[in-house]
Amino acid sequence: MKQWEVVIGIETHAQLATCSKIFSGSSTAFGAEPNVHANAVDVALPGVLPVLNRAAVDCAIRFALAVGGEVAARSVFARKNYFYPDLPKGYQISQYELPVVVGGKLVIQFAQGDALVEKTIRLTRAHLEEDAGKSLHEDFHGKTGIDLNRAGTPLLEIVSEPDLRSSAEAVAYAKALHALVRWIGICDGNMQEGSFRCDANVSVRPFGQKELGTRREIKNLNSFRFMQQAIDYEVQWQIAEIEDGRSIEQATVLFDPQAGAAGETRAMRSKEDAHDYRYFPDPDLLPLVIARDWVEQTRAGMPELPVAKRDRLIAEHALSAYDAATLTASLDVATFFDATLAGALRQPTGASTGIAKICANWVTVDLAARLNREGLEINASPVSPAQLGDLVARIADQTISNNIAKRVFDALWNGEAESADAIIARDGLLQITDSAAIGALIDAVLADHVAMVAEFKAGKEKAFNALVGQAMKATKGKANPQQVNALLREKLG
Repeated sequence: MKQWEVVIGIETHAQLATCSKIFSGSSTAFGAEPNVHANAVDVALPGVLPVLNRAAVDCAIRFALAVGGEVAARSVFARKNYFYPDLPKGYQISQYELPVVVGGKLVIQFAQGDALVEKTIRLTRAHLEEDAGKSLHEDFHGKTGIDLNRAGTPLLEIVSEPDLRSSAEAVAYAKALHALVRWIGICDGNMQEGSFRCDANVSVRPFGQKELGTRREIKNLNSFRFMQQAIDYEVQWQIAEIEDGRSIEQATVLFDPQAGAAGETRAMRSKEDAHDYRYFPDPDLLPLVIARDWVEQTRAGMPELPVAKRDRLIAEHALSAYDAATLTASLDVATFFDATLAGALRQPTGASTGIAKICANWVTVDLAARLNREGLEINASPVSPAQLGDLVARIADQTISNNIAKRVFDALWNGEAESADAIIARDGLLQITDSAAIGALIDAVLADHVAMVAEFKAGKEKAFNALVGQAMKATKGKANPQQVNALLREKLG
């Protein structure tokens, strides 16, 4: 039986974070009544002329710098001709032969078994273009309405090479790209509002074959879960078609998540090629010329990029690759971690070794779990980075144990006090570290649980854990767990 290789390339439309549209002064704000944000340019009234938005170009430059692509010194806008009700001009202004960004790469990470695999995905290009309007089919008594609020919204279309080999890799790429455009501030990444949309070009070929198979393009995937489901279904469908002796026709397909157990793809139309759109340079727009000083000025304002930050966290703070990757998955999480660590290091803990790891654990595990349970983003956390940093410092200097810290965290979350120190003092939560006091408590526990002691001495290690639990219970969780373990083993011989 043939073994099949999956080949995937992704085209992504990222809505650029500008206040106005790419060729007009209309607002790009989401949620307005239909056609409120559509002026004479957007609705293509006769005689109007487009004027390029400099902020959109600056976003493209920032993206090129982030992915190591080449900023074209000269690029050209073209007319992409097709007829659809929500395209009032009868063409879309885009870039074709001479895009603003050429090349680049994106490093992705994804799980493969128990390992975290890293792979570099090449980028073909990124070009500026305007979005179309939107056809509305609901609540119009069987008719279709046209909303031109999105018409002219600035987009950066980012095209990858066909370097992806599974739905897992495709999702990892989409997530990495999504995080990057938010990180550098060129797109809000809101997939529900259409700010970040992906099209997946999927084909299969026998292993060892160099020639690409016929691709089908899955349009407008606006969630990572749907992307994985759509690609998996499409791959199995194509393999089944070929193995049954049928050929694959190039087509544009849509994913219906409601169909079947996990959704299915359905053909929408035969796939157009570039010549079908009759591209030609737009006579109303001059070539876009970007001087080197503009590029360098933009470079000076770039933040530390995720890969560089990830490497620095590993090198400077001895964090694991997994922790570093989790902390740099989004700018908001990375910023929260930095502020938490800075707050912890400001406290006189007596030692800084290991504090970064404690901070990482609290941000990516305890805080993340609570935020997820409450349905909150990290920027809306009731516990501030400064408060969490103070809490970490009290763990690091052994003022409190990690278990007691969870109680303090809950109190901070509920707004019971302004600081961890205030809660510790209020509730008398100081950790017991006096060996004599802990030893006396352990003696009492051993005397009260003779049967457990006998079980331990008979070789049952679980009995030891039970005795530790009883000792911690006797101190209401305030004893130093490491001291309890050490002293208990010593007394048990």
